[in-house]
Amino acid sequence: MGDILHALPAVTALRQTHPSWQIDWVVEPRWSALLSAEGSVTRDSVLQPVVDRLYLVPMKAWGRKPLDRSTRSQIRTLRSELGEVRYDAVLDFQGAVRSAWIARMAHSKRVIGEARPRERLASLLFHERVSTQGSHVIEQDVELAAVVAGDELQPVQPWLPMDPAAEAAADRLLGPCQNRAMILVNPGAGWGAKRWPVERYAAVAVELIKRGWCVVVNAGPGEESLAQVIAEETGGKAILLGGELSQLIAITRRISLTIAGDTGPLHLACALGRPVVGIYGPTAPSRNGPFGTHFKVLRNPDSRRDHTRREAPEAGLLTIEPADVLEAADELLAGERSR
Repeated sequence: MGDILHALPAVTALRQTHPSWQIDWVVEPRWSALLSAEGSVTRDSVLQPVVDRLYLVPMKAWGRKPLDRSTRSQIRTLRSELGEVRYDAVLDFQGAVRSAWIARMAHSKRVIGEARPRERLASLLFHERVSTQGSHVIEQDVELAAVVAGDELQPVQPWLPMDPAAEAAADRLLGPCQNRAMILVNPGAGWGAKRWPVERYAAVAVELIKRGWCVVVNAGPGEESLAQVIAEETGGKAILLGGELSQLIAITRRISLTIAGDTGPLHLACALGRPVVGIYGPTAPSRNGPFGTHFKVLRNPDSRRDHTRREAPEAGLLTIEPADVLEAADELLAGERSR
């Protein structure tokens, strides 16, 4: 989810600069709601697709059964479909061996990726290797996209889909808030080392509710128990989301603040221009932190960048207290009220 949201400003910039181009995207099915080709909200609130076609590619499922007949059949179909289009260029924003492998399936003469991708072996599959200068991954992705036509692109507010059914569902779900300002809390993260303890999220939620705010809790698949802890600690006053991505997009459009670690919902809030409090540990905010919105990042100076999938929270993360998060939230909310 984060990779897609980080690449969206670059692709939106391409769409704005070259509206007649055909721009397609290969994506895992579970994240397709971020890229719906039916229509996205542009700067002028007009529905226009940021991409023309989505290829839904279940890479994780393929990885579990690489030799399965169904997997091999789906790979052949994808290779055929990509090759038929004759793409002028293919951009690999993810920088992984699997994404570079799919990029080569298109048989384009230009497969473009970073000179120092996330996985070094991926660079062997690129025809063009771009040495990016930006510190944030969004800036790096824009530099990568600019190579296609030699444009001088800048990061722009990305276009995200507008699903009428999800918008209506969001209005119904948030009815109990009764015009109160809403704060979204997301206690999950990709792995344990990035995850601030859920008990501390719950303490923050309790205090926010005491102050009259409406607290909405999001939990991704497999993180439902985290949301339940917050629900119990708040006496059922926090509103729990059901996990639908299109609904999360709709709800995030309505909130006043998001509180989360380095995880997809935080980057979604940034993409929608909503203020965020980022609680960071082993990942570097300079590369993966909030971007393009008002934000506060909390991180211990002694925390070091480490993407090892450890289960226990990183030591520096544990030095951040609920009072620190509440102070950062108060500052941002005060700023929102004054604007």
